[in-house]
Amino acid sequence: MTLAFLFPGQGSQSIGMGADLADAFGSAREVFQEVDDALGQKLFALMREGPAEDITLTENAQPALMAVSLAIMRVLEKDFGIGIAKAAFVAGHSLGEYSALCAAGAMTLSDTARLLKLRGQAMQRAVPVGAGAMASLIGPKTDVALAEAAAAEGSKVGLCTVANDNNNGNVVISGDTAAVEKAIEAAKAMGARAIPLPVSAPFHCPLMQPAADEMADALASATILAPRAPLVANVTARPTLDPEAIRIMLVQQVTDRVRWRESMLWLAESGGVTRLAEAGSGKVLSGIAKRIVPDADAVSLNGPADLEAFAATL
Repeated sequence: MTLAFLFPGQGSQSIGMGADLADAFGSAREVFQEVDDALGQKLFALMREGPAEDITLTENAQPALMAVSLAIMRVLEKDFGIGIAKAAFVAGHSLGEYSALCAAGAMTLSDTARLLKLRGQAMQRAVPVGAGAMASLIGPKTDVALAEAAAAEGSKVGLCTVANDNNNGNVVISGDTAAVEKAIEAAKAMGARAIPLPVSAPFHCPLMQPAADEMADALASATILAPRAPLVANVTARPTLDPEAIRIMLVQQVTDRVRWRESMLWLAESGGVTRLAEAGSGKVLSGIAKRIVPDADAVSLNGPADLEAFAATL
């Protein structure tokens, strides 16, 4: 068995996430307290109690999702004796890339929390509310080629590009509101279904360049070490251990495509990964993995029972 840990991105947040971990494990409570201390806010209380509109704010959702992922990894290590050394690779979807790097020892938990807080704020500041949009193109006819063709139609009236190549059947586009609306019309004409996403900004497209510039400044002075497991990066779908390459790619991923389908294929076909464990809130990435690499064993690690069952198999 060759194992890779996966770390979810924005959209997987929910009220109460992490609460059962905190109730069951002191090591999880330590993670949530360290994140609270780093940010100077009671983020875990917000995660536990809401309100929902506050936890979905980008500046809160990003560090909160990371906190849950790192609490799971801390519990695995401290309470079940399963460290990152068990993994051949790590990968994270968008903000999850920060979670992956923290889990692999490339960044401290406090630094990761602060960087994600800034990232969320910078992404929100980059584009006025309503000026940008995102949409998910779905259905059996949907693949990245269809999405690129639809985005090209949208680009006739503004900026539109593929933001997330999640899997065949689920590709997200992003850009100017009018351009995304035109791309939706084109995608429907090509046989795809299109769902506008309830997001506050058009992520992973060139409109996010102001946020990328802010992150470049912040990451320039951040301490990044070589991760203890190679990171399969969003922007290249290839592994790296190089801290300076990681620093550059973390800036690039603000405006560039998340190549998740390609990343999963590389893990299975070139990395020899046979087991994918999603550490964090929800089951989005494990579900995607089952569609891309059905021969691999994909599991989601959310609560205490999941961790106990997973540990028993290693």
